[in-house]
Amino acid sequence: MPRKRKRNLNRPLVIQNEQVVSLYFDARGVQSTMLRRDPCALALGYTRTMMGFLLFRPSPRRISMIGLGGGSLAKYCYRHLPDTTITAVEINPEVIALRDQFHVPRDDERFRVVCADGAQYVTVPDHRPDVLLVDGFNAEGLPPELGSQTFYEACRRRLSDDGVLVVNLVTDEPDFHRYLRLLRDVFAGAVTLAPSEGSDHNITVFAWKGTDGLPSFAVMLDRARALAPRHTVNLHATATRIEYGKKFNWNRYGQA
Repeated sequence: MPRKRKRNLNRPLVIQNEQVVSLYFDARGVQSTMLRRDPCALALGYTRTMMGFLLFRPSPRRISMIGLGGGSLAKYCYRHLPDTTITAVEINPEVIALRDQFHVPRDDERFRVVCADGAQYVTVPDHRPDVLLVDGFNAEGLPPELGSQTFYEACRRRLSDDGVLVVNLVTDEPDFHRYLRLLRDVFAGAVTLAPSEGSDHNITVFAWKGTDGLPSFAVMLDRARALAPRHTVNLHATATRIEYGKKFNWNRYGQA
């Protein structure tokens, strides 16, 4: 995800070679990468960590995504969760126009791409996802609208009664600790995080509704074993990352 916040027009740039096709908003911050040999694979580690929602909700009926990019998460979920309805929300029509280049599926009865402002989309109560994935960066970083208390409150309202919110954050964002505090406040402490695979700066935050708490490490490992035949991501490794995230010092950093 982007770590540079150079101001520009957020016009997508595609850079490719024989192995990969990548989406950028400038030449320094990769937004999405697709492997030519396997377009539905999750090439970037942080996306594999975001799939850790399966350890909370192994069989979601509905998934909504804020931010399409190159469609990595959308493609993976479409292939590996055949009983799930998926909606991807992308504000930038120029990004959506690249969907064929990144092998994003065409809209059908269980998959659609919506051109809309994600911050506004979550205020509409006509579709309650079991999982809501938020990965809506642009060339300048995380848009303020996707890191506000109003947005997180709308996300919580939008989720199903036992839904899970998954947020990709970058630790060198100036307001990183404020985002954590807001998430913890809005979800009344029902929040945990995991260091994202393959990145020193990406953090995956999981927040949930309902009465069930954070699954124990043993339960997560059991679910990872049960899911392994149907998935190519290493959910055992993600369970370990989530378990490690329990050590995060919320008192020191979450109040920043």
